[in-house]
Amino acid sequence: MAHQHSPRFLKIVEDAKKRIREVTIDDVKAKLDRGEKFLLIDVREESEYAADHLPGAVHLGKGILERDVEDRVPDQNTPMVLYCGGGFRSALAADNLQKMGYTQVLSMDGGIRGWREKGFALSRG
Repeated sequence: MAHQHSPRFLKIVEDAKKRIREVTIDDVKAKLDRGEKFLLIDVREESEYAADHLPGAVHLGKGILERDVEDRVPDQNTPMVLYCGGGFRSALAADNLQKMGYTQVLSMDGGIRGWREKGFALSRG
């Protein structure tokens, strides 16, 4: 069941979405199927990532992303796709990474919930 988000949270997400680029779940699946080179980052909480995540995704939670990204991703031109549960936290994260100078950041609209609904493969652990 989708979480009911507060109006103020939705307002900041809406603001961030004006500045970022989003991709669909099908776009991300096609990129993976083609073997495109990009960093797939799960920005959810560690427990959410451990339960399941997209194949090949690395965990860099929203709570630590901005702090740790420069060590993990020193090249600001690295293509990245961020995702979360539904596409809201990843939008906020993408906005912040762009503010930090990252130039090829995409947020997956629909998040892992949409990925699950389509029946696409997931990894666990």
